[in-house]
Amino acid sequence: MARRDVLLGITQADAKLPEKQATPGYAMHGASKSMLSSIGVLAAAAAKADKLIEGAAVVEIETDLIDRSFVSDRMDDGDQPFLELLEAIRERGQDTPVLLRPNPAAEGRYQVVFGHRRVKVATYLGRPVRAVVKQLADIDHVIAQGQENSARENLSFIEKSVFSQQLLDLGFSRQIIQSSLSVDAPMLTRMLSVTKRMPDEVIKAVGAAKAIGRDRWIELTSLIERPGNQDKALDLIKTDEFKALESSERFNILYNSLTSKTNSTRKSTKTKSKTWTPADKTVAATITNTGASFNLALKSKDAGKFGTYISDNLDVFYRAFREAETKQTGD
Repeated sequence: MARRDVLLGITQADAKLPEKQATPGYAMHGASKSMLSSIGVLAAAAAKADKLIEGAAVVEIETDLIDRSFVSDRMDDGDQPFLELLEAIRERGQDTPVLLRPNPAAEGRYQVVFGHRRVKVATYLGRPVRAVVKQLADIDHVIAQGQENSARENLSFIEKSVFSQQLLDLGFSRQIIQSSLSVDAPMLTRMLSVTKRMPDEVIKAVGAAKAIGRDRWIELTSLIERPGNQDKALDLIKTDEFKALESSERFNILYNSLTSKTNSTRKSTKTKSKTWTPADKTVAATITNTGASFNLALKSKDAGKFGTYISDNLDVFYRAFREAETKQTGD
């Protein structure tokens, strides 16, 4: 639905906006005074877009003719989402086209508006990518990219914040940024406050942190600004133990280290991490035990299947664990 909403918005907005100038029409298209009304706007537009997507011309484009968007809206979230999409497209083909525009800086080439992962998968498989190609100005491009990925990929608070800061640095107005992400002015101010006050290297080290919302990031920003805490944070994010954790867990470890009275670097050394790979190398596991939490991260070809098998058999594993505990204690 969200993808169709974006395509409809592009069609209606073509040739109405000069580049990098905000207009009332765009400011009202996605932004609103509340989250509820924002969702209503997107849902209503999506319903109207059904017929448009059915009639859009889909072509096949060789991936070596395609360049990335000039702005990134997604932070690296590991191999697993890519591997899952790879397997799905390998088995069923590419169901949904990507949106491209002719690259304004390179004749004969194209630029991704949204669908970077699908382009990456097509490149890996050596296939052309199925795409809709539209002539878009920069403003249309960023609004389409932000709206589609916010709705489809459920971008985290920090991903939206970093995207907003990039657009602001490129000279786009706050109204255009609000329209791109369907957020109101107060929310955008909070996003930009975090990216301006938080060191870039800390944000990059933590990553997308999908489970972490606005309030926790604002609290972490305030913690970072306390005397001595920035140095503590920069030391912690360089450790191998920290890097081995999943993104949201990295946030929690950093947050807890800055709220604890003990030295965060000394505390981080208590984290135990190890890796495991079977002989056929179809899966790779990173096991991290912080004492307070235990994290098992799976990657490579069979990661999804093996992870599903583990989760489906947790009752069996737990009973075996309890039986082993009973034998050891003699109870």
